[in-house]
Amino acid sequence: MLNIKDEKNGGDLIVELEGRLDTTTSPQLEEKINAVIDGVSKLTFDLKNLEYISSAGLRVLLSAQKIMNKQGRMVVNNPTEEVQEIFEVTGFSDIFTIQ
Repeated sequence: MLNIKDEKNGGDLIVELEGRLDTTTSPQLEEKINAVIDGVSKLTFDLKNLEYISSAGLRVLLSAQKIMNKQGRMVVNNPTEEVQEIFEVTGFSDIFTIQ
């Protein structure tokens, strides 16, 4: 299960993820991002409550990063130890700005 909470303030969009971002839930996130990303200059993913991310979830974050490379910037905040480890093993820690 994945809970997505988003808050848009002008050009800033904060997306909080809670639960598991996997093959089952990643289409839900992709749909949400595509619906709200127009006009966003800073996209922040808050992952403090994300328990797990699969390759499907990484793909969604990567496609958001590619969009934001053209229109602004993307930041990943507060990854859990488990999620941070997945970022490091897959090399995504070199792609994303992680705070």
